[in-house]
Amino acid sequence: MGLPRGPQSEIPKHPPFADSTLDTLPAPLPRPRVFAWVPIRSLSERHRPRMLAHLLALDTNDRYLRFGYAAADDQIRRYVERIAFERDEIFGVFNRRLDLIALAHLAYDPSVDVEPQRASAAEFGVSVNVHGRGRGLGARLFDHAVLRARNRGVDTIVIHALSENAAMLRIVRNAGAVIERTGVDAEAHLRLPPEDHESRRAGALEQQLGELDYRFKQGARSDDPHAS
Repeated sequence: MGLPRGPQSEIPKHPPFADSTLDTLPAPLPRPRVFAWVPIRSLSERHRPRMLAHLLALDTNDRYLRFGYAAADDQIRRYVERIAFERDEIFGVFNRRLDLIALAHLAYDPSVDVEPQRASAAEFGVSVNVHGRGRGLGARLFDHAVLRARNRGVDTIVIHALSENAAMLRIVRNAGAVIERTGVDAEAHLRLPPEDHESRRAGALEQQLGELDYRFKQGARSDDPHAS
């Protein structure tokens, strides 16, 4: 969840909650890695129409879970228009028809590149359409975001979610995040290890494979006489 407020918005500075409840369950062990690779492609300015189409296709309940309120069409359009691609990272999962079925936004603290020595945070938000549910795409995109943020020098990922968004809270809890609840809202913080050679190598490989997969699907569609 979490709706960035345009290029000038700042990541919250995480004040303590006077009436919050801290999840006291012990952090689980890291979930076992099984081979279930999902190609993830980075998106750019030219993908705004695809991003908009994906978000507008969400029903009222999905918009409520993604943004924290039932965002109207005009509010979603403004959100997409204001995404700061020069700073933030957007990535998604495409099906074989090149429909964008899952979309993630990693919104960085404005200081991330200006003051690389300063501790910084990034806020994560994700949405998966009805045809992509039950395949672990949200968790896969979160793992990808963690890797991208590490390699950008970020030390904390922040996730704002509604307390009823069990799927999102399960993902971040499984990753080891600390979750605080305040009424209907929840905020999770996940501390990240510093980047290293392995994380940089993994990040470059994922980027290349995501691009190759997209180009392969493009080629398959151009060869399909029934493709629209």
